[in-house]
Amino acid sequence: MTDYNSTEMMTVTAARALKNDDVCFVGIGMPSAACNLARLTHAPDITLIYESGTIGTKPDVLPLSIGDGELCETAMNTVPVTEMFRYWLQGGKISVGFLGAAQLDKFGNINTTVIGDYDNPKVRLPGGGGAPEIATSCGEIFLVMKQSKRGFVEKIDFVTSLGYGKGGDDRASYGVTTKGPSRLITDLCIMEPHPADRHFIVTSIHPGVSRDDIIAATGWQVEFADKVAETPVPSAHELQVLRDLHARTNAAHEGQ
Repeated sequence: MTDYNSTEMMTVTAARALKNDDVCFVGIGMPSAACNLARLTHAPDITLIYESGTIGTKPDVLPLSIGDGELCETAMNTVPVTEMFRYWLQGGKISVGFLGAAQLDKFGNINTTVIGDYDNPKVRLPGGGGAPEIATSCGEIFLVMKQSKRGFVEKIDFVTSLGYGKGGDDRASYGVTTKGPSRLITDLCIMEPHPADRHFIVTSIHPGVSRDDIIAATGWQVEFADKVAETPVPSAHELQVLRDLHARTNAAHEGQ
């Protein structure tokens, strides 16, 4: 078995969640790595869309930002951002949104705005960008994020992007009809929403990780499914493709 680290485990697991016929709105960073790994392995026909308006992009290296020329140069088409959001996203044509977060609560609500008080924050974060609209307009949302008590908190400091709100039917009470966060992939486990209350519960644990490890890295009271699976390890092929992708990216962006 090929050795791998926790970040590779998370990226490969996230990539496996995507299907060949998905139309996916991709966030920069870890979501971008996972989506492009899926495209380069089991989902060659997946349609990747970035916020800058690039449709069906097939970057050879991971973009530095949504404005990276690599995205436009390798896209099937590039449309204005207004068309991207109004026609594609709000028009219900995107099946999956892949997002990260700075803070996350057990109902999948995302904070990428501030840490601390809004008017006097400890940290001012980049903000929502298109994430609030992605979170409510895509067919479903996959979240990918390294697990820690700092990021997985009982109450986020600011709701930038809606998950399940306060749980239960709260999301629907705002007139949002899409599925919402259906999977949370971390470096320790996979979580999915409870069928009724919609809080995240652990459904699969990565090899070598204990329940105590997950509890210690989570700021809310962790609940485990009645039957918890063990996440399959990355294959040698998946790891090689991912490492080659990162090597090309590092070479292309060296010094930038």
